[in-house]
Amino acid sequence: MQTCRAFLNALARNGARAAVALLVALLCALQAWALWRAPPAWLPATIKVMLAPGESVTLGRHELAAPQADPAHVLLRRDASGAWMLTNLSPSRQVVLQNEGGERRMGSATVQDMRAFQINDRRFTIEQSSTGSVAFSMAGQHWRYDGATLYRDGQLQPPCPDARLGARLMAHWNRWAPALLTVPHPLTFGGNLHCANRLGLPDVTPGAARLAREDGQLVLSAGNPDGAPAAVQALRDGESADLRRQEVPLASVRAIIVGHTRFSLAIAGNELAMTPSRRIALYSMPQARLPAAVEWRWQLRDLWHGDGDRIVAATLAVGAAGLCLVFAIRIAASLAARLASRFAARFSTRFAAPIAARRAGRFVPDTRSLAATGIHWRTAPQWWSVSCLLAGGAAALVLQRAGHPPSAASALLLACCALAMGLLAPGRLSPPFAAAVILLAAGLLAQLELGLGADESSWLRYYQKSAAMLAVGTALATACRLAMGSLASHLRQRGVEWLLMLLAAVALAALAAQVLWGDETGVFDLQPVELAKLALTALTAHCLALRFGWQRGPHDSPGRAMRWLQLAAPALLFLALLGLALVQVDDYSPLILLLVWSTSMALAYAAAARNGKLAAALALLVLAVIAAIAWLRLAGTDDLIRWGFYADRFLVWLNPAEHPHTGQQLLLGARAIADGGWWGADHLSGLRTLGQPLGAVLRIPAVQDDFAPSFFLNRHGLAAGLLLWTVQAAFVTGIAVTAAQRLAAADAARHHRAAWAGRWAYFALCGGAAFTLGHFLLSWGTNLAIFPIMGQPMSFLSAGGSHLLFFLCPLLALVGASAPSSEI
Repeated sequence: MQTCRAFLNALARNGARAAVALLVALLCALQAWALWRAPPAWLPATIKVMLAPGESVTLGRHELAAPQADPAHVLLRRDASGAWMLTNLSPSRQVVLQNEGGERRMGSATVQDMRAFQINDRRFTIEQSSTGSVAFSMAGQHWRYDGATLYRDGQLQPPCPDARLGARLMAHWNRWAPALLTVPHPLTFGGNLHCANRLGLPDVTPGAARLAREDGQLVLSAGNPDGAPAAVQALRDGESADLRRQEVPLASVRAIIVGHTRFSLAIAGNELAMTPSRRIALYSMPQARLPAAVEWRWQLRDLWHGDGDRIVAATLAVGAAGLCLVFAIRIAASLAARLASRFAARFSTRFAAPIAARRAGRFVPDTRSLAATGIHWRTAPQWWSVSCLLAGGAAALVLQRAGHPPSAASALLLACCALAMGLLAPGRLSPPFAAAVILLAAGLLAQLELGLGADESSWLRYYQKSAAMLAVGTALATACRLAMGSLASHLRQRGVEWLLMLLAAVALAALAAQVLWGDETGVFDLQPVELAKLALTALTAHCLALRFGWQRGPHDSPGRAMRWLQLAAPALLFLALLGLALVQVDDYSPLILLLVWSTSMALAYAAAARNGKLAAALALLVLAVIAAIAWLRLAGTDDLIRWGFYADRFLVWLNPAEHPHTGQQLLLGARAIADGGWWGADHLSGLRTLGQPLGAVLRIPAVQDDFAPSFFLNRHGLAAGLLLWTVQAAFVTGIAVTAAQRLAAADAARHHRAAWAGRWAYFALCGGAAFTLGHFLLSWGTNLAIFPIMGQPMSFLSAGGSHLLFFLCPLLALVGASAPSSEI
């Protein structure tokens, strides 16, 4: 009976694992099918402009195949001597020039060597200038600007009436911080109001010109006002240059960026060859109406071959060959061991004494060396595959950053290898981990559909970046799980604390770098806030685990003051995240995300401490928030006008039809969801339109990020959306169940270290599940108009490489390491 029950349990476990693997393989096969069915798309490989001396031509969005450019963006001409000259005609979008010395924007000039500058008829005389500050005067008033703060006659200006709390905090910081630590804040000209970093000029549109710190220098540039642009002139030694009509020679320019499309330049006599890269318009046929001076050389978009395919394929091939070699050695070693055992059994009679001594317990083999040898042979193939997958993912990221990305087929191969490693990772395949692998495969499919169906070449970069990030993250997570077994017995609690403090220091430094050199989209193409969320979760879990071990800990535990100092460390990180949300981000979604996380961690603490009063208070708080949202939905908009801070977000949420401009995302997203219905826009759950053009759904702002659920429901329908919700709920619930099991194991542990490890895993899993749940709630609430518009990507589905690499993959590693005894 027991044998039959064990057989049925093993069959159920293997059947569940096979079902998960089959579903993931099906989603990967759909990605390959989408690649195969993608229609041909044409784009210009080279744009040639042929001009004789004295001739000129106007180029814009159509002639340059640059979707983000203006209809008439630049003017190319040749002067009498035959030199090529470039003029920016766009009133709102600048052109970037790249040469050996770096890059600079047209329509801008450094103020260090200026005598004066003029905005319309207002002339400003520069009294003193350096790389870090400038002093100027106009109409008897003296101004000084240091790249962060504007002083009027030696005094700070009052804050603007519409300034948000974040802007006020940043201004207060810049007032007292050293010059090296100040946050760059541009000075804008125009309008009738003198406040903060605004210099009012009557009859001049606000933002008509700006003075900002860029690359360590103060740069004056023509702004992008909502109204009529103003003439901005730079005066040097009696010479005047209109920044809006600035004309530059192209002799030393290697590349230009027009509307986010980069063009490499090559001049040969009467011909200028421009090679476009990134964000190029795609055409269904190699035909376009062009001016007589412009000629295109067409090329077909290649989804199966890319510049970096050989490097990625070589790393994966080496990994596969190494795996085959290691497995062959293991099989040969196993056969040799069996032959040796049979040979020893035949001649056992000659060695009766050693056998009798061994049975009597006098002879004890060296189990340590055998165990070490077994562990080495068992993990060698896994370490080899981890290193090769990590090399392939890193190479793909570097190549994409260098402008030579691997093809979509190589990205698909990387993604399949990463998903396979996740399924075949050492240890138990727990239910939340299986749900995560399914969500990853579904998200990659949605991103590939978005890249193939867009009318611009750059949309595929989201899928390629996510696949590379997944490969790197999966390899690192698997390496951590492999090393955890050998390091667990050697790493003490003090060493863990040092590692956590190092992680927190790196996260704080990354947040500071984003404040100093980045914006709300991140810094250096990364989002440090994701690493900060991971550090906050890990550090908070450690401190709460210590809090429960105060009475049960060892006798040499730190005193009460040191304990509270340890508990204050996550509070500092929380305050840093809160400050970043207030200063750097334009919406309040990070505040809501932190509120969800804080409430969930308090509830986890109440459950661990068995504090029913605290749990009931938190439940009442959640119910009150739900009631407040319902009241806001029903109360109307009369009382919201006087809020001032985020009133526009609530007004758009309550009455999007009355705010068609700011409510564009909500209206277009709702229309896309309605068009999808239950079975998708093609009435076949999106199978009929795999890889085909997308149409109007591309007009949704941030459709690859915040509004990715609207795209998914449009393509695959509400039925597929319900399946996605089910898998997401299984992921969060599975993490919560795993955390509860770790807490139970910690309560039953007899050693302080084992109890601390169990409680740390409990709180870390709860924190990770809380952040993921917050992303799910905010994203679905935004797309379904349950909450006001808030910008948060959906975990696993949206194109968020930093969120995948710095948060989800470490969370999955922790889930895999904390898997319960029941496996699938």
